[in-house]
Amino acid sequence: MSAGNAKILNLPLDFNAKALMSDVQLKDLKLADYIGKSSRSCLFEVIGASVYSHFSHLAWTNARRNDAGLGNMKIPLVSDLQHKIAKDYGVLKEDESIAFRSLFIVDNKGILRQITVNDLPVGCSVDKTMWLGQAFQHTDKYGEVCPAGWKPGSDTIKPEGVQIFVIG
Repeated sequence: MSAGNAKILNLPLDFNAKALMSDVQLKDLKLADYIGKSSRSCLFEVIGASVYSHFSHLAWTNARRNDAGLGNMKIPLVSDLQHKIAKDYGVLKEDESIAFRSLFIVDNKGILRQITVNDLPVGCSVDKTMWLGQAFQHTDKYGEVCPAGWKPGSDTIKPEGVQIFVIG
């Protein structure tokens, strides 16, 4: 599975871009700065990105959600004005110069584990993202398979008991 040059189970494409940080400071941010690190008690780190400027990001964070803004954000927002990140990750809608709604999960070893790309009117689910992060961490730690509907603490499947059925 791939999106542009981003491929599942491969190293993601690093980037270096201007980002609006949660403390409203501007910083040059690299994906490599986050690999193998977690600065919070959260299971994983989140980085937002868009093809808009850091000035747009600042305006959006200064506007409340009820007023079509983002409100206070606790994650960095990367500005991809040159569209390089969106192109590299295969999510640029070139005829409109905007990025599709997308999500890429990179594990703490720097391996791309999941890609979601949605059409423009549909965003990415925070709940599903949390579930995927927990499921990847569980499978990495215990070597078990997390079935659809799995919740932390519920039964998993031992890989040696999994059978593949091909219909067709």
